[in-house]
Amino acid sequence: MTAKVDLPGVPEGTEGKVILANGFNWLRYRVRFDGGVELPDLDERHLTPRGRTARRLARKAERAARAG
Repeated sequence: MTAKVDLPGVPEGTEGKVILANGFNWLRYRVRFDGGVELPDLDERHLTPRGRTARRLARKAERAARAG
């Protein structure tokens, strides 16, 4: 994941690794960012997915667009 916005101790664009994903209705993540800062309770307002997650979400959006 990448920080989408400036966060406490983490500038926008900083790469990080999800160390915990939690929730049913509200998916939130605990992320350890490059530089050692770890922040809890982050969601899509704060993070931009990358890699496999970004590709999975893109496919999901394409299917939704075709269906509807």
